[in-house]
Amino acid sequence: MQLAVITAFGVGGATIVGVLIGFLFRGIPHRFNDIILSYAAGIMLGAAVLGLIVPSLEEGNVWISLLGILTGAVFLNFADRLTPHLHRITGMDQEAHADRQSQLNKVMLFVMAIAIHNLPEGIAAGVGFGTENIGNAITVAIGIALQNIPEGMVIVSPLIMAGVPRFRVFVIACFTGVIEIIGTMIGFGAVTVASAILPFALAFAGGTMIYVVSDEMIPETHSHGYERQATYALLFGFMTMILMDWYI
Repeated sequence: MQLAVITAFGVGGATIVGVLIGFLFRGIPHRFNDIILSYAAGIMLGAAVLGLIVPSLEEGNVWISLLGILTGAVFLNFADRLTPHLHRITGMDQEAHADRQSQLNKVMLFVMAIAIHNLPEGIAAGVGFGTENIGNAITVAIGIALQNIPEGMVIVSPLIMAGVPRFRVFVIACFTGVIEIIGTMIGFGAVTVASAILPFALAFAGGTMIYVVSDEMIPETHSHGYERQATYALLFGFMTMILMDWYI
């Protein structure tokens, strides 16, 4: 329990670390942003496969795992209907004559999208602690935390461009981090109370992470002309997770 709580705050706090870095580097170039996000996408992909889906297969039967993966993806598909796609907003692609209020509304939808996606990411970090392999759980948590740092960096520029004061930007970022902390505790509590759902929960969490990588992160990193660099960055992120899974 204590380790899960520490992990929850570590995963949620990583977003805030990213925001603080974002304050130092406003106006991050697309090339740098795409490479960092792609590296994070590779980390998430590796965490989903090695830290969640493979343990799910080891805990239950293949059909439960497949159902969990699909259910996780469908869950985020419905969540996406409530918020716009990240790749439509992170670049602030808007008409030049758009007013400040319209810009702010778009940015807040972007923040809401991140918050919604942080919930299943938190659940993914929490359910791993229901297995006997704590190393896998820590690997997933570290992978999600590393992904949250560039995510926090991405939040900063659009909010400041929309005229939001720095203190409020920090408070909004804290909100998205708190959502992840809540998700972590929900995931840990669910599998602790009902260990029978562990294989499904692991696969569900893996499905949500793969969905985010494919539907949100890859399109965002392949829309500014740096696809090749982004692809290699994703591969290096995935390889990082292999090394972490091997040595932790």
